[in-house]
Amino acid sequence: MAVSEFKDYYQILGVSKTATTEEIKKAYRKLARKYHPDLNPGDKEAEARFKEINEAHEILSDPEKRQKYDQFGQYWQQTAVGAPPTGGVGFEGMDFGQYGSFDDFINELLGRFGRGGTGRRVYTYRTTTGPQGFREYVEFGGEDPFSRFTDIPTQDTEAAIALTFAEAFHGTQKRLQIGDETVTVRIPPGAKPGSRLRLKGKGQISPFSQQRGDLYLTIELLPHHFYRFEGDNITCEIPISPEEAVLGAQIDVPTPDGKVKLTIPPGIDSGQALRLRGKGWRNLKGDRTDLIVRIKIVTPKDLTPREKECYEKLRETSSFNPRRTLAEVRL
Repeated sequence: MAVSEFKDYYQILGVSKTATTEEIKKAYRKLARKYHPDLNPGDKEAEARFKEINEAHEILSDPEKRQKYDQFGQYWQQTAVGAPPTGGVGFEGMDFGQYGSFDDFINELLGRFGRGGTGRRVYTYRTTTGPQGFREYVEFGGEDPFSRFTDIPTQDTEAAIALTFAEAFHGTQKRLQIGDETVTVRIPPGAKPGSRLRLKGKGQISPFSQQRGDLYLTIELLPHHFYRFEGDNITCEIPISPEEAVLGAQIDVPTPDGKVKLTIPPGIDSGQALRLRGKGWRNLKGDRTDLIVRIKIVTPKDLTPREKECYEKLRETSSFNPRRTLAEVRL
């Protein structure tokens, strides 16, 4: 990233530089909901803002990337993809502005290790393929006492992509802007929070070999007003009336793919859970998990005179005492 392209990720998310991980996450979710393209169709400014928000969250939610961003500012990406050899060489006090490009900085750094008695650089460079993918080795030789290999991993990149519950459940396609390249990503049905997609060859370019690493997308789901995840299942809360709780009832319950009938047994308690098997989330095999329905007994607030009379007669005639066991409570 050139100096002129430097972005203040803290300012983008509207948080301070001392913000906690939870504060950053909370700010990201709030802004992601506000600027999500599905909620702002055709709004290019909202789309650009959404991309900036995701970019800022990707960096500030990763402790290692955030540390480099805080330490090196506009040069943090260069240090991430071309870190110098360890063992006595640091960036503290380094004036990056003296270099015309990051390649100049690398060449200068390597020259410190590879200068022999003649004053010329005597290091050699080679590449090889290791068990973890393409890996690079810079060999420092000649008369320099620091002769060794420096192992630089493949330049893989992590990013987050936010989906609505509907997009994740049914599957969707998203167009991502990766540098100057537009990539279409297919999200399979049943994507869950925390699941990852690999885009081969769409990561950062190595400054040594010019090979590209992979891009790993972590799925994040925007909050839903009715459903939420509980392990592999999804859960929801359904309100029922006191008379339905006492007498039982048949009610309609929304599921991800339509309403179904649910039998409320007589005498059910508020907070009790009922299970609708096979009506929950999709998995990658095409099967369905369960929908957990939690019951909430809701009392009426505005009674007609007739309703109030009925409740008063019930109170006079009922023998039910929900607090009968409290008589035995002692310290």
